[in-house]
Amino acid sequence: METTAPHTAPAGSASGPGAPAPERAHAGSALSLHIAIVVFGAILLTLVWGLTGGGRFWPVWVWFAFAVTVAVHAVIRFAVRRRGLELATFLITGLAATAGGIIVAVWLLSGAHGFWPAWPLCAIAAVAGVFLLVQNHHRLPGQRQLAERVDVLERTREGALSVQAAELRRIERDLHDGAQARLVALSMLLGRAEERLKDRPDEAELVRRARDEAGAAIAELRDLARGIAPPVLADRGLAAAVDALGRRSAIPVSVDAHLDRRPIPVVETAAYFVVAESLTNAAKHAQGASARVRIAESAGMLVVEVTDDGPGGADPAGSGLTGLRQRVEALDGRLEIASPPGLGTLVRAELPCVS
Repeated sequence: METTAPHTAPAGSASGPGAPAPERAHAGSALSLHIAIVVFGAILLTLVWGLTGGGRFWPVWVWFAFAVTVAVHAVIRFAVRRRGLELATFLITGLAATAGGIIVAVWLLSGAHGFWPAWPLCAIAAVAGVFLLVQNHHRLPGQRQLAERVDVLERTREGALSVQAAELRRIERDLHDGAQARLVALSMLLGRAEERLKDRPDEAELVRRARDEAGAAIAELRDLARGIAPPVLADRGLAAAVDALGRRSAIPVSVDAHLDRRPIPVVETAAYFVVAESLTNAAKHAQGASARVRIAESAGMLVVEVTDDGPGGADPAGSGLTGLRQRVEALDGRLEIASPPGLGTLVRAELPCVS
């Protein structure tokens, strides 16, 4: 049996993303303790100033020093949680802001005569700006390459799915026009042979069995072809195919399908099977119920909803619904299933409506 060594966070990253929760909590507690000590010290110095007769409020400079230490501590505390360029960006911006705050505070505490901090602030901003520009220049090529790669993957996946859908449609037509047609013709010939063998019961029984087997093969081929895609889907579109599904269903089905354009075949096929599987499940587990199918385009997505008023309690992890989820998610779609006991079932699919 293989064992995997536990991951150890690199030194110096105790509060990083991979650090254990106790270490992150310790780092946060250290900053809180620092702030508490600073506040206590500031209050104590103010009391000392008041007890010694007041005068010029010298504790303000000590307050300033305390604030600087807390600011630097906070920058380092949150910077170590980052990595690579993100760490550098956080450090530069955090330290630049801290330095700018220090300069402005010194100017205010020294009497605010003439805004001399303008020049050092401009210098700090220029250095930070140049750094961020250089960093962004190095980051952009990687982002462009990643975006191009994602675009290529999306196009190749869409192409592969479209080719697969076209091939499945071709197989369905071949089954319907080839093997299925031949089996139908064979069944008819066997029926005629059985009629002519009425006076020879043994031979007629063999022919009858052969005709029954041919009928069973035809039924299996039809089920197989229906599992690929019906011809009406390719010929007349999704609305007509779903309407045909509703008419053939064992339970009453109302269909509300309004589409201004046809989706690409692979999306159309996925939507069809969402409806087909949902109606099959409703007829199997919700006898006496009724179902409603709604298909519409919304915000660039093809939305398919199938609801029934059956007993509910459908298992989203069932093989049929799992297969639907995989089919929908392969197209960057989303499948939602809500089936509270006693409240019916809702199956909702959202598919990219590309035409």
